[in-house]
Amino acid sequence: MADNRQGQLGSTTRDRRGSRRRTAALAAGLLAMAAALLLALSGCQGVAAAQPPALAKAPAAPHKVVVIGDSLSTGFGTTAQDAWPNLINTDPVDIDDQLQLFNASTNGSGYVSIGTGNSTFGSQVKDAVTSDTQLVLFFGSENDMGQAPAAIGAAASAAFAEAKAKSPQAVMLVVGPPSYTDQPESDRLAVRDEVQDAAVAVGAMFVDPIAQGWIMGHVDDLIGPDGDHPSVAGQHYIKAQMEKLIKEALSQPAVLPAVTKAPTAPATAPAVVK
Repeated sequence: MADNRQGQLGSTTRDRRGSRRRTAALAAGLLAMAAALLLALSGCQGVAAAQPPALAKAPAAPHKVVVIGDSLSTGFGTTAQDAWPNLINTDPVDIDDQLQLFNASTNGSGYVSIGTGNSTFGSQVKDAVTSDTQLVLFFGSENDMGQAPAAIGAAASAAFAEAKAKSPQAVMLVVGPPSYTDQPESDRLAVRDEVQDAAVAVGAMFVDPIAQGWIMGHVDDLIGPDGDHPSVAGQHYIKAQMEKLIKEALSQPAVLPAVTKAPTAPATAPAVVK
């Protein structure tokens, strides 16, 4: 009888030990499964949190500018590469301005004066301005000196009207003829006055290099041996003036309410480019 009770007690003890081992194994298995689940969830969250790379910003389309002018804009006396419109294209002061200049200028031309290839400012507008032109820049012209003032005014008005007809949204920037002295000839002033009046009539932005004192006092550095056309340094000087004006004009609406008057203080010449 004692032997039977001892056997039953040993059997019960073994059963309890086995049960504890099974329970421990089950708990360990559950912990392992929980750890694996947490690891999987953590991995999924990491993938979800990852952000796609930022898309590169597309470059802005360049502003299309047409230059209407004479030999002061062709590089006459230097080279076409040294002409101020080309300098703006190849070496702008601010690359973010995104300017694209098409230079329609020809030697000897003016509003009335007929230049190379029977060109006038009016014919340059007809040949070069397109519907997507954003700014038309007129510069000059001393070649019209001696022409009847009324004829200059009429030709300027016609050229401006043609530019507006070809590109209604385009801004017009009209720069009068420069003078290298503070006592310009009466014929030069007559050209300036007729061009200014025509520009005001169409709401263009007018700039007077004579009033601003462009080049005055710096002729030896900025004008070439012929005494009329800019040297390489002079082309860089005009480029600096024009680039500022273009940037200002492009910030204006297509039709301005009145002329932009030029300041009377002389412009300061930049360092001479060797």
